[in-house]
Amino acid sequence: MSTIVEATVPADQFALAETLDRVPDVEFRMVRLVAHGSERVVPFLWADCDNVELLRDALDRDPSVEGADVLSEFDGECLLRLDWGSHARVFASIIGEEGATILDASGYDDTWHLQIFFADHDLVSAAYEVCEDYGIDVSIERINRLSETSEYGHLGLTERQYETLVSAYEFGYYDIPREVNQEELAEHFDVSHQALSERLRRAHGTVITNALFHKIHRRDNAVSPRVRHEVDI
Repeated sequence: MSTIVEATVPADQFALAETLDRVPDVEFRMVRLVAHGSERVVPFLWADCDNVELLRDALDRDPSVEGADVLSEFDGECLLRLDWGSHARVFASIIGEEGATILDASGYDDTWHLQIFFADHDLVSAAYEVCEDYGIDVSIERINRLSETSEYGHLGLTERQYETLVSAYEFGYYDIPREVNQEELAEHFDVSHQALSERLRRAHGTVITNALFHKIHRRDNAVSPRVRHEVDI
């Protein structure tokens, strides 16, 4: 049976470890991962980062990146085209050779969070063993049959966005009156107030966009320009 695996990989065993260390507030989100054989991986990533120049400098110094281009910048986000170094190519090759596909990937806090599709459940253990042979510490967080849906995945949220929204709800941020403010939430997550504010704003926008898109799609099969832009890049 087809399976979707949610797993984490340390950044220093995959990619962008030094960039994540130099720019601690950055979060990378995969737009598309295209494999050219087993030797080359050309990903397009969104990066949430308020200091693009700092990000450029970190990417230039990062040994896991052979080339980096900033394709566009918009409202605290930038679209990147990166040529991975050897670590990422090895991991992508393992995934591809085991008949799997990376559906989603986000990198933050020195870790990559992945959703990987396996056409056959038996291939999961084979891929895990090959990763172990290469010294890649894959931690499997959850295994879903294709008919199942993760709590946050169907809304298009990254794991960090999901955790932030849940914590904000549990701490009373959405209560009237509020039990906690953004400064206190930022202290809880050990990030700046600006980083927390941006994370909440993008999470709210993602939930609203995806929720409304599903309703609109069911009604008249229309796709909003913003959703189409995200899908077609």
